[in-house]
Amino acid sequence: MPDQARRFVLASRPVGEPKESDLRLETFVVPAPGAGEVLLRTLYLSLDPYMRGRMSEAKSYAAPVPVGGVMEGGTVSEVVASNNPAFAVGDVVLGRTGWQTHAVSDGASLRKVDPDPAPISTAVGVLGMPGMTAYAGLLEVGQPKAGETLVVAAASGAVGSVVGQIAKIKGLRAVGIAGGADKCRYVKDVLGFDDCIDHRAPDLPGRLAAACPNGIDVYFENVAGPVLDAVLPLLNTFARIPVCGTIAHYNDTAPPPGPDKLPAVWRMILTKRLTVRGLLVTDFAALHGDFLRDMGQWVKEGRVKYREDIVDGFENAPRALIGLLRGENFGKLVVRVAERSK
Repeated sequence: MPDQARRFVLASRPVGEPKESDLRLETFVVPAPGAGEVLLRTLYLSLDPYMRGRMSEAKSYAAPVPVGGVMEGGTVSEVVASNNPAFAVGDVVLGRTGWQTHAVSDGASLRKVDPDPAPISTAVGVLGMPGMTAYAGLLEVGQPKAGETLVVAAASGAVGSVVGQIAKIKGLRAVGIAGGADKCRYVKDVLGFDDCIDHRAPDLPGRLAAACPNGIDVYFENVAGPVLDAVLPLLNTFARIPVCGTIAHYNDTAPPPGPDKLPAVWRMILTKRLTVRGLLVTDFAALHGDFLRDMGQWVKEGRVKYREDIVDGFENAPRALIGLLRGENFGKLVVRVAERSK
């Protein structure tokens, strides 16, 4: 086992788009587990849009990463030393040990990963937090009904791709919005959506209206910005909007230019009796068992497909996160930190 480990700490709070220099790579001595503890070696690090918010000191649903603190993140790790009878050397576990190659845990927040349904990397993807977000957000907040129309933004991404596929399983018309022709082809031809609109193409509102001739009953919000502007006029009475993310604005340093749209949106919520609810996956912990059962079965049967965008090398994590916020990834973005021991 190496004596030296590596970690990324928050060096400075970003202004606008993060820079690689906002994260600092440090080395430290591999820690030894104490009584009841395990030593973990990170195999996969999940990169997700929410991380931009954790780099900011603005008040939010979770405390920001302190300057000098290890960057937050979900991980798939291997137990390499154990003083905890619940975990054996070689076990693969899901945790939140952050951007570091090694970590010590008392095991309370760890969950063993079942390698049977899919590769272990999916524990931070379709079978992990993004998949659970899609499952709970659509089924509990979106309340989908067969025959309705669902629209989901960022439809080729880790959450949006699963939302649309669950909608198809439940008998809905699923329309995705994604960035670029390749992503739209993937959403339609591989994931099985009914249609997918390129948000970079001209006349997004007109194209979306043509794809949703009966209006929109569920809009799963991951993006906001011009995509939301195109969706709003198409919402049906009693439409539901799970608000999962607003990535179009994560790097904003000032309010968007233009007229104040809030009064018109507020009136629309009233007159169309819309349900708009913010979505945090932690609010639905009681559904986790149902999620693992259903999603594991759907993945094994091929009813839910997934795509991973795997970046090799721990040192490449900052650049990959910047690309994620620009929409450069294609599928669930994961950093492969190390290979599992044989």
